[in-house]
Amino acid sequence: MTPPVHALVRVWLSDRPGALGLVASRIGAVRGDIVAIDVLERGDGVAIDEFAVNLADDTVVEVLVREIEQVDGVSVEEVRVVDHYPDARIDALESAALLCESSDLASLRETLVTHVLDEFLAHWSALVVDEQVVASAGDVPEESMVCALALGTAASDAVAAGEAGPDDLAVAHMPSHDAALLVGREGPPFRLRERTQLKALARIADRMWGLLP
Repeated sequence: MTPPVHALVRVWLSDRPGALGLVASRIGAVRGDIVAIDVLERGDGVAIDEFAVNLADDTVVEVLVREIEQVDGVSVEEVRVVDHYPDARIDALESAALLCESSDLASLRETLVTHVLDEFLAHWSALVVDEQVVASAGDVPEESMVCALALGTAASDAVAAGEAGPDDLAVAHMPSHDAALLVGREGPPFRLRERTQLKALARIADRMWGLLP
């Protein structure tokens, strides 16, 4: 039996009763099996949701998009075929547990950049301290560019607070140690729920940093 295709379907829809059910019905119409729904952002009468959907094969993707966009006020931002589905709650808890288990500063930093890379299906992550990249994972840009991004985002209160930022970049500052955690991703923009999740992990790492010898 052919294994199902794992697809993450990011959808904009009206934040009104029944809209979610209509989208789910359209997914079911192409025999898509919804295994999870993640509410990424909502406001001004609009919600951005991400559906984790099992499909029979990747040829169904175009049909799926057309079906969903038949619902009034709904548009598909992106469909990504992935190896595994992220789970915001479990992934965040697992990362927090591993951070707490770090025995020294080097392992704490390495755990932090490695796990946020996987957790957010990102392309790169880096930890900047005193205008130096002290840990990184993935396809990281040049150090000078990463440090410039860290410095630039610190100048904006909204970005520094994890409430906004460039679509392809999420940043969480760690004020106790004058550090910044940056995560870059090509593809779907970072949304408020993801930025909030990253900020929470950075707070845990910042606290653990102070407890380590």
